[in-house]
This record gives sequence, C-alpha cells and structure tokens, in this order.
Amino acid sequence: MRGTFRYKVMPFGLKNVGATYQRAMVTLFHDIMHKEIEVYVDEMIAKFKEGEDHLVNLKRLFEHLKKYKLRLNPTKCTFGVKSGKLLGFIVSEKGIEVDPDRVKAIMELPPPSTVREVRNFLGRLNYIARFIANLTDKCQPLFCLLRKKTAVEWDDECQKAFDTVKAYLIQSSVLVPPSPDRPLILYLTVRQQSIGCMLGQKDNSTHAERTIYYLSNEFTERESNYPEIEKMCCALVWVMQKLQQYTLYHTIRLLSKTDPLKYLLSSPSSMRNIAKWRCQLTEYNIEYVSRTSVKGQAIANHLAKFPIDDDTPINSDFPDEGILQLNDEEESPRWKMYFDGAVNSTGSGIGAVLISPEGLYFSVAAKIHFPCTNNIAEYEACILTLQAAVDLKVKELKVFGDSMLTIF
Repeated sequence: MRGTFRYKVMPFGLKNVGATYQRAMVTLFHDIMHKEIEVYVDEMIAKFKEGEDHLVNLKRLFEHLKKYKLRLNPTKCTFGVKSGKLLGFIVSEKGIEVDPDRVKAIMELPPPSTVREVRNFLGRLNYIARFIANLTDKCQPLFCLLRKKTAVEWDDECQKAFDTVKAYLIQSSVLVPPSPDRPLILYLTVRQQSIGCMLGQKDNSTHAERTIYYLSNEFTERESNYPEIEKMCCALVWVMQKLQQYTLYHTIRLLSKTDPLKYLLSSPSSMRNIAKWRCQLTEYNIEYVSRTSVKGQAIANHLAKFPIDDDTPINSDFPDEGILQLNDEEESPRWKMYFDGAVNSTGSGIGAVLISPEGLYFSVAAKIHFPCTNNIAEYEACILTLQAAVDLKVKELKVFGDSMLTIF
C-alpha cells in the first residue's frame, strides 16, 4: 500500500504530545478560558462564584464541546461540587490544600538508603514545595547527601530533617489566591546557604495574614560567598522573578531582617552585580514597610499568624539626605529638582523635573548628540536643569539625584 498517511488520533510516545494537546485546547476554548473555565491539557474545570452562574458556565462549556465534537468520560466528571481534586491539589472555597493521598504516600516512605531514594523523596517534596516554609533549609542535610559521590551515610541530622518535614506535612498550610485590590506582603529571610520567603496578603475581614506561596532556594557556591548586601539583593531578584505571576501585578510590601536591603534599592552603587540587580527590580513596585509590631520569629519562619497593623510605606527617595545637613526648626517651602541621565547603545538622554513650592511641575528633557558616559549624562542633566531653574528665577533649590556626582 502506497500513499501519505497521517494519524487520526494522538499516538503515544511523541515528545510534543502535551504541548500540541494544550495548544489545541487553547485554540478551542480561548474565548472562555480564565473567565468561565480553566483548561490544563486534559484537566478541565468550570468555575463560578455564585450558585446561579454554575449552570450558565456549564452551558457555555457544553456548547463548545458540541461545536468541536469533543466527548467527555462520564465516570471522570463531577458536577456541582464546592471542592475537588485538581492537578494533584485540593481546591475549595478556602483555598488550595495538599492532596491527602500525596501526604500519606510521603509519610509511609522509610528513610532512604540510596541516592536514588533520596532523589525520590526530594522529588515528591518539590511538587508540594509551595506549602512548606523554608523547605531548602529544612532539607539541607539531605541535599548534602546528593553532593557526595560515595554511598549514602544516613546520620542523625538526616533523620532529624526527614522527621521534621514529615511533621510539618501533618499541619500544612492552606494557600489562598491573592485579591487584586490589596498589596502583597513579602517576608524574606537570607541564611548562609539558603533563602526563604513567604508571600502573603492581609485579609480585610479578620486582618490576619493569609499565605499565598512559600518559596526557598539554595545559594550556589559562588553566591554563598557574596557579601551580605549582595546576597540580599540576589535573593530578592530571584524571588521577584520566580513569583512574577504575582509580583508584576501587585504592589509588594517587603519585610526583611537585614536593614541594608532598604538602602540597596534607593542608593547608588558602583558594584557591577548590584547595578544589574537594581535594573532588574525596576519593573516591580516594591515598598519597604516598618515592622515594629511584627515579631521577629514570624519573619524568620515566614508565618502568617501575626497581622501587620502599621504597614506604612517608608519614604526612601534619598534616605541619607539628612546626614550632612542641619535643618532649620521650621523649614520654609522651596523648589525641588529631580534629575537623571542614561546612556545606551542607541543614544543618550537626560531628563529632569522642577517642582515649585505650590506643587507645579516643570519637566525638562533633551537628547545628547555626542558620545558620553553615564556620569557625563548625569552632569549634563544637572546643568541643564539648573539653567532652567535660573531662568525661572529660583532662589532656593533642593536637588535630588541617584548618582554620586561631585558638584562644587
């Protein structure tokens, strides 16, 4: 028999089966996905907030199924439930919980005796890592077993870590989805070899913090040798990028034990890594908040049991501006000037804003048509704005910048 043949159904064994199936589902249900239904490969759920919307959403789903001649297996369908198993988790109106079957399987595992069994145990934990605070730090002795090329030596520290994780799973947290109208709170902890964070949000009704996500990671050998300020910056960048589905669309209120982190994002630095990380953090809306009413243990362990009553943002436009100046008892209103300059592969530009005591804004911007460095661009921006201030007959001016310029 000769000719060109093609599959009528999806065969087994092809590497791109999952991606192809998902693209097909997105093509067929794109107009109702993330609204009335959610589809992940062959898992499908019709969601609703009010009971009367349930039948309406199901009707739209069945209309699409009928239109594209798709069929469902009745034995795998459940209707009208308030909680159920989805993608290995229990989803309900309370939030997302660990599947008890997965917890039971982990609890019944004996202590590993080979490297393969250690990897198996850590792999099972990795799937539910978002429910476990500081998982990397808890499992540090187990990670050390994977670095050794010799046989597994199961000691007291490994057994303690093994038992600690199992005890934690018995009372694992319920994670909640974030509300779009409120900021998120990020607890960040940095240790010598690992980092951990808890992303949460304050509940409007109870004023208690609810956990959204736990995240932890181990520093590389190079990163573990960073100074404290670089280590904190590295950790913050990693967390913000790892949780982009939350951090890009919410204001993040950061709480951390290490005070230099506040200075890091608002002060100039000539160190290469910090300059790069600061640039990466510009796309996020991060605010530092006071933690006078938050207990230290809550930050260390990323607990969401202590509500923050005084989460007022700290104004860090130029945190050290008062160190080398003496303020009058009653400072009279004066003009303010903010300037900046930038250089990239396509050209150079400068910009600034003058603010009058009455709150009027005067913007200044220009393009530099000669080769220059970032420092030269900063000087040009400062000079141009000072000239504009002279033209406006400004007598007293308060200048703000983000670079280490020396001006006489």
